[in-house]
Amino acid sequence: MNPPNGQAPLDYLNQIAPQAPKRHLFELNLRTIITGAIILVIIMIIISLVSGAIAGARKEPWQQLSARLDATATIADEATSNIKSSQLRSSNSDLKLYLTNTQRDLTAHLVRLNIDPKKLPASIVAKESATSMLADLEDGRLNARYDSTYAREMGYQTATLIALLNQLITSTSGTSKAFVQTAHDNLYPTYKAIADFNTTNE
Repeated sequence: MNPPNGQAPLDYLNQIAPQAPKRHLFELNLRTIITGAIILVIIMIIISLVSGAIAGARKEPWQQLSARLDATATIADEATSNIKSSQLRSSNSDLKLYLTNTQRDLTAHLVRLNIDPKKLPASIVAKESATSMLADLEDGRLNARYDSTYAREMGYQTATLIALLNQLITSTSGTSKAFVQTAHDNLYPTYKAIADFNTTNE
């Protein structure tokens, strides 16, 4: 039916205009595929960085423990020929035996965490170094006060070991937790004997 007076309908132009193809929200074209790939790569990088940071944080206390045990063993070995007190010499022998056994038992836990005790981060090795303590002990030897210096320095060193073991007890589980708890319990009597050493017996 034609409109009256030969007039075109108002929407005539809309009717004859070509219809634009409808765009779908998730239309697959090259641009969408590239954008999706970039987003996916960014997400994977973020996940990798976060998981790496978590793994590093999990490993660090174990690396510290390994380095601290090594440093303590170095101090105990150096002290063997300088200690005069038989009581302190006995405590040092107990400590050396403890350190040997604990370092041996620690190896399995380090392997499980993919930690090589011979390739610890340089920052941790430097922080746990025995150099400063050995210098203090040498000063004590030169001033004829080696035993009291040893009791003070090794009392502090074993106290830091116990604190680190306590930290690991609260953050681990299973066989690792059992190992750390045993290491703590075995160290405590030797720590107490060294810390309580009566310097008047020198």
